[in-house]
Amino acid sequence: MNKTLKSGLLWLFAFLFTAGLAIYQRKTGPTYPVNGNVIVENQHIHYKLIRTADVGKDAEVRIVVADTNIKGEMLFRRFKSYDRWATKPLERHGDTLIAYVPMQPAAGKVMYQVSLVKGDQRFLLNDHPAIIRYKGVVPGGILWPHILTIFLAMLFSTRTGLEVIFKGKSTFTYTWVTVVMLILGGLIFGPLVQKYAFDAYWTGWPFGYDLTDNKSLIAFIFWMIALIVLIKKRENKIWPIIAAIMLLIVFLIPHSILGSEVDFTKEQPAQTIKN
Repeated sequence: MNKTLKSGLLWLFAFLFTAGLAIYQRKTGPTYPVNGNVIVENQHIHYKLIRTADVGKDAEVRIVVADTNIKGEMLFRRFKSYDRWATKPLERHGDTLIAYVPMQPAAGKVMYQVSLVKGDQRFLLNDHPAIIRYKGVVPGGILWPHILTIFLAMLFSTRTGLEVIFKGKSTFTYTWVTVVMLILGGLIFGPLVQKYAFDAYWTGWPFGYDLTDNKSLIAFIFWMIALIVLIKKRENKIWPIIAAIMLLIVFLIPHSILGSEVDFTKEQPAQTIKN
């Protein structure tokens, strides 16, 4: 096979593989909305319960319900708190019912369940409460470079592994690029995103248990070892493969698991959060 064609096919595979992983990580993470459908007297109603919102205002959970005889109710309380469950009705705006989830400080979470009510019938949308986490607004000039460089790190990591498997000659170059992307995405832009979102640059080891930060650190360490080994011995094929597998494992762990959160149990024992 022509070398250019072979390289192109390997890049295409690496890109599609990385894009698939990115979609998987997004959809399995704790910030991905809870989606579903409910049937109310032969009316199919789609709902999306959001699980992340910016501080500054109450989060809006919007459900299109054209039938004005259908009302809604939200049950809610702060996550990691001794709060009593509170209820409030959904507000109707035209053909849409809106639940306003009370705003919390950055990293504060609220558990909520939504029900639709028609007459004496009640339709609970989510059996298990959705948990929404509030975060500070992250400027696009920081967020998008973070996303791009992390994506490129996984792309070049995958391509490096393929380069080793198919006995290419660019393993060392691709390893360098992977390390640089991990530094930019995970150790520079990542902490900046964390600072804007949750007012802390780093909440992973040794300061905390934030899995996102710890994943970035672990991936960087393994790829840094691979780079050092290749600097000393360019023909080494084991460490680039190990590092590529480790980064793959890291990407298979949903994003934002064990992320920053406020522990409201450290406040007064019980209260009802404001509507």
